[in-house]
Amino acid sequence: MTSIAATPLAEIEAEGRLLSPVFKGATARPGRFAFRGEIALKFQASLADEKRPPEIKLDQVMTVADAGATTIPFLTGMAPSLEHLKLLCEVLGDKLSADGKYFFFACNLDISTRYRIPYGGATFYVLPLDESTVYNELLDLFRIERSDLKKLDTAAKVLAIADAAARFDGKFEEISFEQGLAVMGPIKIRENRPV
Repeated sequence: MTSIAATPLAEIEAEGRLLSPVFKGATARPGRFAFRGEIALKFQASLADEKRPPEIKLDQVMTVADAGATTIPFLTGMAPSLEHLKLLCEVLGDKLSADGKYFFFACNLDISTRYRIPYGGATFYVLPLDESTVYNELLDLFRIERSDLKKLDTAAKVLAIADAAARFDGKFEEISFEQGLAVMGPIKIRENRPV
């Protein structure tokens, strides 16, 4: 059974950044660990023993990591702003690799845009996200039939998406991070959202 301590996610876990897990554990594939939840990108200042929610986080995260590896092969998640890609790269650092598949959904990009953005030694597929979910968007992007995943448990679904990501080779327009910042819109404030 693969322990998170044997994977590149160990340090992030030790920092208390893996939050709200829908799944966090070993998968049926030997040596492979999966996580589905949130990653804290920036913590609020805490007073005394007070535990506060993160100031900025990556939501709807899905990732896998292998025992004995030094880098994460697949990661996806959604942030309010493309600008938060920088924070993600600071948090993950050398756990990102040039051959990994990383999908970053930003809520402040025009709904018709898709980019490839090299940053922090890795390349990110950057997509807008408005009314949908990261999970549904990836199923559409990878042309995965929902019925094929229906009977799978959460870990197996994450594995299936990570496998499809490894095969993905979308020809998105490549731009720099700075060009992305220039075209992004303001962070959208959702009205009537739960507090």
